[in-house]
Amino acid sequence: MKYNEIKVSKDGTYFIYKNKQIFNKRFLQILKFHSEGLAPVCEESGWYHIDISGKEVYKERYDRAFGFYFKRASVVANDSWFHINEKGKRVYDENYAWTGNYQEKICSVRDFNNQYFHIDLKGKAVYKAKYKFVGDFKDGYACVKQLNGFYKHIDKNGNFLNDIEFLDLGVFHKNYAIAKDNYGWYHIDITGNELYADRYAMVEPFYNGYAVVDTFDKSKQIINEKGAIVLKI
Repeated sequence: MKYNEIKVSKDGTYFIYKNKQIFNKRFLQILKFHSEGLAPVCEESGWYHIDISGKEVYKERYDRAFGFYFKRASVVANDSWFHINEKGKRVYDENYAWTGNYQEKICSVRDFNNQYFHIDLKGKAVYKAKYKFVGDFKDGYACVKQLNGFYKHIDKNGNFLNDIEFLDLGVFHKNYAIAKDNYGWYHIDITGNELYADRYAMVEPFYNGYAVVDTFDKSKQIINEKGAIVLKI
């Protein structure tokens, strides 16, 4: 039995394999199995992880437990968030007000001063700066909201990708990102420069060379990477 063949029931209380309930057990709540072959489950005693045979991995119980990413899972105990490994042991000593999931071996966290930053697999801060918010890393870059309220991109060392600040910002997808300035949303390249002069009420990332945009008169259009209108929908 492979982890990705085990499904979650519609009501989220038991696991299914080949259209049949397995483990002969219902839980209060479950989440899906991840590549480590472990899944978070909740009973009256709290949250914990089970393996693909349905057996608990450790004795501890948590207020919340989430899936494993890079052999690390976020758990919550007494309003403190941290990560555990596949054996249920803490990865680091620090506690946080919130922890995300590891992406590209780096994880976003929020401290008890409500400031965000990123940590490595050992739980150490990747850089010294603190932010109002940070997103997950994708293709080597992440979005951060600075203490001044403006957004920028950083690399895995915490360095700014360029000197341009934005009112809002998305991660890079196939070398382009969505960005917002005082005039609206648009697309930028990896240097932070606009791909075209137009601005929109909303833009989606490019999908195979084209993106859906909402104009300020509430119409939808499809544009190409040069900003030319391909289709009105």
